[in-house]
Amino acid sequence: MRLSDLRGRKVAVWGTGREGRAAVTAIAAHGPADLVAVDDSGSFLSLPWDGPLAEAAPLVTGEAGFDRLAAADVVVRSPGVPNTHPWLVELRWRGVPVTQGTALWMADHAARTVGVTGSKGKSTTSSMISHLLTAVDRPNVFGGNIGVPTLDLPEADLYVLELSSYQCSDLADSPRVAVVTALFPEHLDAHGGEREYYRDKLNLLAHGPETIVVNGTDARLAAELGDRPAVRAGTPDTTHVATGPDGTPWFHLVDQPLFPRAVLPLVGRHNEGNLCVAVAVLDALGVDVAARRDTLAVAVAEFQGLAHRLTEIVDPSGVTFVDDTLATSPYAAMHAIDAYDGRPLTVIVGGTDRGLDYTPLREHLAEREITVIGIPDSGPRIVAALDGLPKVRCEVVDDLVEAVRLAREITPTGGVVLLSPAAPSYGRFRNFEHRSEVFAQAVRDTAAG
Repeated sequence: MRLSDLRGRKVAVWGTGREGRAAVTAIAAHGPADLVAVDDSGSFLSLPWDGPLAEAAPLVTGEAGFDRLAAADVVVRSPGVPNTHPWLVELRWRGVPVTQGTALWMADHAARTVGVTGSKGKSTTSSMISHLLTAVDRPNVFGGNIGVPTLDLPEADLYVLELSSYQCSDLADSPRVAVVTALFPEHLDAHGGEREYYRDKLNLLAHGPETIVVNGTDARLAAELGDRPAVRAGTPDTTHVATGPDGTPWFHLVDQPLFPRAVLPLVGRHNEGNLCVAVAVLDALGVDVAARRDTLAVAVAEFQGLAHRLTEIVDPSGVTFVDDTLATSPYAAMHAIDAYDGRPLTVIVGGTDRGLDYTPLREHLAEREITVIGIPDSGPRIVAALDGLPKVRCEVVDDLVEAVRLAREITPTGGVVLLSPAAPSYGRFRNFEHRSEVFAQAVRDTAAG
């Protein structure tokens, strides 16, 4: 379904945030017979739904909103509307067509698009791809989940999009290059279960992409793909890290050394994998990676890590404080912990309790000497899951500020204090940015005594 297919039809846009606003503006330009916006969030009174938006699509709230959705020829939902929402379940049972703005956009732009998803690494990898393409004279527009909604993007010859599992779920067209960085259970409450989450995530690959590029070292992703043709980055027959000509780790394309691992400023094995995926995408797009290796090396060295992802905070004590607040699952926290292997480590965990299983984290820490500080709400439960591990010291405190204070006291010089909470921020914080702000301020305050 394309935007042009909505001409003369009754359309309801469900959601009034960034994506919903972009959808109303784009759809209104295509002349629907009737266009309405629906918000069931309970916070509609605080939204400035006025001016051209209100003129294009009157806002309907409460139970009346469902009636307008059910009467529509097409419902365009925002990604924030979960698959498990009772209204969405009922609409699908009634046979009402439901799509998203990203799906409408992809129908017209798939052949010019690199689409990146993954349970971990999609933001960093998509940013890397866009950055490296620009460096080798392949101009592109970057957007999607990380930035500008797709329906607000300008026309371009090439796009690089970060796509969430929610955005992938309604796609009926795959991008030219479909990329998956990692796969582990996430957002199960919104998708309805682990199998449903994998189905929605991998829907990115389901509609005839020209090339599939995946992290070939991810066992769960490999199991889901089976023998499906794909470029499996991180393996010897494509981009990977191996011993280079100087005896240190280098990035390679098959048997051709490209540049040393040391040029990548980001820590962690997972970021090595992200770069392997990014370079494999350039190769799939026809970039002569070997010939442009020097240019790529400079671009890699200049790449800045994204905020709130293993962001190091300068501290005079000799302890490294690290903000990894976007690590909202045990698997993401495990990657962060691995990034500081070999250094004394105190990790702060806990946040909104979604009932996740922390057994994988326990297994990961079974032989590791580490201190874990739990904060509300899920911190005590995470700490309880680690009970009995002989080398793991566990503490529970009342809040993030107290966790930083304790961590500073017990972490030796040269060690690392890592906020990698393995849980979302909402509830006790406005959002993940607020959690980062509180962490950084606590680091500053405790340094001052």
